[in-house]
Amino acid sequence: MSAAVGQFKELNTTVGNLSRRLAIADLARKVAELEEQTGEAGFWGNPEAAQKVMQEIARLKDRIEPWQKLQARISDALELASLNDPELEGELDAEYADLQSVVDRMSIQALLSGPNDSRDAFLAIHAGAGGTDSQDWAQMLERMYLRWAEDNGYKVEVIERSEGEEAGIKSVTLGIRGNYAYGYLRSEQGVHRLVRLSPFDSASRRHTSFVKVELWPDIQDDIDIEINEKDLRIDTYRAGGAGGQHMQKNDTAVRITHLPTGIVIQCQNERSQAQNRDRAMMILRARLADLERQRHDAELAALKGENVNAEWGNQIRSYVLHPYQLVKDHRTNHETGNTTAVLDGRLNDFMEAFLHMKVDQANNGR
Repeated sequence: MSAAVGQFKELNTTVGNLSRRLAIADLARKVAELEEQTGEAGFWGNPEAAQKVMQEIARLKDRIEPWQKLQARISDALELASLNDPELEGELDAEYADLQSVVDRMSIQALLSGPNDSRDAFLAIHAGAGGTDSQDWAQMLERMYLRWAEDNGYKVEVIERSEGEEAGIKSVTLGIRGNYAYGYLRSEQGVHRLVRLSPFDSASRRHTSFVKVELWPDIQDDIDIEINEKDLRIDTYRAGGAGGQHMQKNDTAVRITHLPTGIVIQCQNERSQAQNRDRAMMILRARLADLERQRHDAELAALKGENVNAEWGNQIRSYVLHPYQLVKDHRTNHETGNTTAVLDGRLNDFMEAFLHMKVDQANNGR
């Protein structure tokens, strides 16, 4: 057996193991079952239900097809390598290097095994202690996540945005759509600390600012959460910022407060008040479902005898721009001196370090 054949067989084994870990075959069977439903009489009689089935098929295919295409490429390369043709040696070397890179990248998905990791996400940024500096820091983080999403092929919707008094933003809520958006962004939930020379201080003194990042999965119609209308306070107001005259002249924006939990959802991106209300209610259901998941996790941790702290109250990452340049994640100890790259959205190394940490904790029973 040639060395090339051995290399491609090793890749094939790796991809097979990863595919089993991600249950790709089970997902393919699920797609086949759903596609069979689309051929049944009366399927399109309920357009709303039919549309949900079609969306689920598309979502599952987006997860399955990259693995199927990768396995097909490896099979083709194995077939060529088995010919033992010296003239193909350079082509096979190049294909192996490219495939190895693809496998390395896609193997990260195997770490995303949480029940909601493959879903879209809502990410909210809130300025904290630090006044104008904190609001400016919140806008810097917004830009960082928008750059990350753009670089990694995610689509972003600005659901609500509140401008700062002098600079920056008080808060923003982003809808981030794409495969494994929630799984990757889990690493970002918590308090982000910035240390720099303040551009808003006439004496150019060093300031420390804090911003809280919240995250929850967009679980849409899978949410089995009942909301009592008596538990809601619904306010309407005139949308600000981009959106055109239609948004400026009408009270289209909606703010929903869930009184039992104090959760506040604002939505101003849609064209009508009714659309903003529906969108805000969908996000509220997702928040309440995530809150229930957190309570469940806390109960399990308590049974293990562990202390559970509110994650948002813990500093997870520091960004130091003065007197030296360093970004350090305090959970994984991953760090880099290239602060410019991080603030430009180069977050994947931090995200992958967090995923590896979570896998190690799970394997160690923590």
